[in-house]
Amino acid sequence: MKKNIYEELTNEKLLKKRDLFKGVSIGFGVIFLLAIAAIIYIFSVKGIKNVSIATLIPVFTLPVVFMPILINLSLLNKEIKSRNL
Repeated sequence: MKKNIYEELTNEKLLKKRDLFKGVSIGFGVIFLLAIAAIIYIFSVKGIKNVSIATLIPVFTLPVVFMPILINLSLLNKEIKSRNL
């Protein structure tokens, strides 16, 4: 089983890294919601048949980028709970 990479960090670095990942995940969440709203707007204005499939690429790639951030955030939270911080 793979060792948790966050076990070696000090308490201060661990909390700082958690705050960073939390901020980045909130930022990506806002961008994802804005991208979905933009796609809905484009579909409603132009119609489904007049929109290229390339318009949907950013909406499909954001979850792929978002998942590793959430996985690392959950690992950080587990390590913080194990240290009772």
